[in-house]
Amino acid sequence: MTLKQLSVSQDPHDPGFVQDPYRFYAERHHASSVFFWEDYGLWCVAGYDQVNALLRDRRLGRENRWGAPLNPVERRGHLTDFDRIESGSLLEREPPAHTRLRTLVNRAFVSRSVERLRPRISALADDLIDALPAGEAFDLLPAFATPIPLTVICELLGVPVGRADDLLAWSHAMCEMYVPHRSRDTEERANRASAEFGAFLTAHIEDHRHNGADDLLSALIAVRDTGEKLSDAELISTCVLLLNAGHEATVHQTGNAVKTILDQGGDPRRFFQTPELAAASVEEALRFDAPLHMFTRYAYEAVDLGPVTLKPGEQVALLLGAANRDPSAFEAPHEFRPGRADQKNVSFGAGLHFCIGAPLARLEMQQSLTVLFSRRPELHLEQAPRYRDSYHFHGLESLIVR
Repeated sequence: MTLKQLSVSQDPHDPGFVQDPYRFYAERHHASSVFFWEDYGLWCVAGYDQVNALLRDRRLGRENRWGAPLNPVERRGHLTDFDRIESGSLLEREPPAHTRLRTLVNRAFVSRSVERLRPRISALADDLIDALPAGEAFDLLPAFATPIPLTVICELLGVPVGRADDLLAWSHAMCEMYVPHRSRDTEERANRASAEFGAFLTAHIEDHRHNGADDLLSALIAVRDTGEKLSDAELISTCVLLLNAGHEATVHQTGNAVKTILDQGGDPRRFFQTPELAAASVEEALRFDAPLHMFTRYAYEAVDLGPVTLKPGEQVALLLGAANRDPSAFEAPHEFRPGRADQKNVSFGAGLHFCIGAPLARLEMQQSLTVLFSRRPELHLEQAPRYRDSYHFHGLESLIVR
């Protein structure tokens, strides 16, 4: 195929695409899984095997080591506070900084550490279900999907749950920076949110130093105070990343999973009758309708994508949602089949930047959905859910159930 044939126009704000990006992905799989997305100005990769390999490829990375060599220099003076927090985030760093930062927080998120949170998650789910209105329609996202991961990450890190509304507002404003064709107002809101979030954490960290709490924040403060491994800026950036990433994607994935399971009809308890079935159902939900559909990388040297070779400094978009529906990697990719023999997904990424919170997110969904459907098996959709216009995040505007 010629480069012109590989160039595709698809407005990410188009209503049809917002509600069902998988039709577009299917077309790309049929034509070419490597293509140039004109609306982003990026080469994209949609095939499972290639996305999985490129996520692990050390010739690619998150750090932009050239500034903006291939584009006009952005005017970002109004984004000083946002950029300050982003620059210290382990998500945006490469070794050796990434290795040092990730090592500091990894212990709190490994599977054996998060497993002890299972009773707490069950208790939270039970309390929230007790409060659900009987016989009335309600939105499951704020009533159930949001409070569990938000409460858990706050408690794990050592941040007051009483500030949950502020944390949500700051997180939402900052995440809007990753939506295409953002406005100046969006950028200014994100910068204000970053400044307020940073100021809150600075004050909270100073108070927290002296209370002797046994939580992740206390451990990070202790590391910082030795003066060896963590700067003030990195401490703030790490806390912001953990708080934002610790709930944002899980809320979307929980909503997407509930919608998917209710769409199957029948008794939803059949998907969660045992811990093994619950784990398989959550894993298939992650593949079937992931909460993050695009992750970008910079090429650090020439990288052959097949029909085109990336030059050093160019970005490539790895389409996670498309890779999870690749017909060359999955039998009947558009069918929800828990326990499928070809179960795998790239919803948490892969390689060095594999999501540090994946064990916690899996546990939260397995446990909360098991409790939800065991106690409310009659739950059903009251109206057809609609997805938010927020690509490359993929989550519902609301989930009205009864």
